[in-house]
Amino acid sequence: MTRQPRYTVPGQPQHVIVRGNNREPIFCALEDYQFYLEKLTHACKSYDCDIHAYVLMTNHVHLLMTPHSEHSIGKAIQSLGRYYVQYFNYTYCRTGTLWEGRYKATLIDSEHYLLLCSRYIELNPARAGMVSHPAEYPWSSYHANAIGKENSCVTPHPLYQDLGPTYLDRQQAYRALFKSHIADKTLEEIRQCTNKGWVLGNDRFKEKIEAQLDRRAQPEPRGGDRKSTSFRQSKIDRV
Repeated sequence: MTRQPRYTVPGQPQHVIVRGNNREPIFCALEDYQFYLEKLTHACKSYDCDIHAYVLMTNHVHLLMTPHSEHSIGKAIQSLGRYYVQYFNYTYCRTGTLWEGRYKATLIDSEHYLLLCSRYIELNPARAGMVSHPAEYPWSSYHANAIGKENSCVTPHPLYQDLGPTYLDRQQAYRALFKSHIADKTLEEIRQCTNKGWVLGNDRFKEKIEAQLDRRAQPEPRGGDRKSTSFRQSKIDRV
């Protein structure tokens, strides 16, 4: 069965997950994280996409990216992956694959989910019990977005810029977002959409993407809506 291409709309952010094969570590030392970020920055500049948030976990990576052409993200991830696996295999005297198949991605409704997804990404180490607060974890964009630490890898999204008129205002407003809890239902929605490759957004946004790309943006309801006219008509047609 032919795999559907990923949903890609230039200028529309995506949440991307890259995992190590069999959930094995892809970072073992300080230098590994540094090399990955260096190549990530280079790949995004080369293939014209922006990083708004990221976290490098022990065996996987989360990225919040905006592509500026149809193939920006795919080419950036491919280039980054190729450089990094060569480095990792040489450094640790190993051979073979490092990645778990294709990267996972979901197209994001910026207005409703961008800052939420940014928090989701930067809170990952805290949810995993590695730290008590994202500020304690060194390998994420939290320090750039919330504290103002210079980071050449991070490009602020316009919605982040709208948080306040000055750098300090934006950082303060961004930190305040972390005082509120992300509902379990929302966490699961982000996970499901990313892992399944569906669009993350409200119904209006999904309908817009479906019309733009001429394909479904969400799974068919299981069993159909038995109260709908279309479902009742389909039952009649099958008789």
